[in-house]
Amino acid sequence: MTKRILSYLPIMLMVVVLGACGKYNKILKSDDVDKKYAAALAYYEDQDYDKAGALLEDLMPLLKGRSEYERANFLYAYTKYHQGLYLESSFHFTSFGQTFPRSQYAEEAAFMNAKSLTNESPDQNLDQQSTSQAMTALQEFMRRYPQSKYMQEANTIYDELSRKIELKAFDNARQYYKLTNYDPQYYKAAVVALENFRKNFPSSTYNEEAAYLRLDAQFNYAKESIETKQRDRYLEAVAMYQAFVDAYPQSKFLRNAEERYDASRQALERLSKSQPAAATATNQ
Repeated sequence: MTKRILSYLPIMLMVVVLGACGKYNKILKSDDVDKKYAAALAYYEDQDYDKAGALLEDLMPLLKGRSEYERANFLYAYTKYHQGLYLESSFHFTSFGQTFPRSQYAEEAAFMNAKSLTNESPDQNLDQQSTSQAMTALQEFMRRYPQSKYMQEANTIYDELSRKIELKAFDNARQYYKLTNYDPQYYKAAVVALENFRKNFPSSTYNEEAAYLRLDAQFNYAKESIETKQRDRYLEAVAMYQAFVDAYPQSKFLRNAEERYDASRQALERLSKSQPAAATATNQ
């Protein structure tokens, strides 16, 4: 008997599914706005965002001028968000804020626009344009709603995105260092890139490593340069070492930094014997 019942289960399930689909299609084709809106809310509460969204999209032109129009627009944006369609939800949350600037949902819509863009932010090794857009949206939200109940979450998200941008920038600067290939101009580019990182992110946790890599790149820049240009470049490496030691006296890179310093000093002693003391190199 049990086997017999089990054999009918797929058919029974199909009947239920078809019945549900038939009910939905009937509502979708209905001209009864109130009935369709109630069904859209019911599907939304049941987390069936695909059906809820389709009904709301069909309803919105019909709800213009009615009190339900505002909420229908707001929930429609949420159906896109819950389906993982974040660029669409961002568009509709933004549109909602522009259409209903004084709505009780305007604050939440502004936050959800930023959150939608945040969900579009890729891994840090990829282009971070979406991350920058999300940060801009968060800044605008925090400016407009400084007392918002979402402020703590917004700050947390902003900090996470900032760290991602920071790491991407450091990786970009470090990439110059990795691509030097014993070419003075590549070492020079690495020095500039690492210094720009420090200027752009003065409080970064990566500044210690960036400072050491910059010193190492400057040392190699001097080493691979023609002899007439080496003196000033080694002097710059010595200055970088002194700044590095002052800033990071307990650095894990200290031993390597000292090796670059000692080698620079030795090179300067050698150059002082082969070049007139007053000779200076002109930067390329």
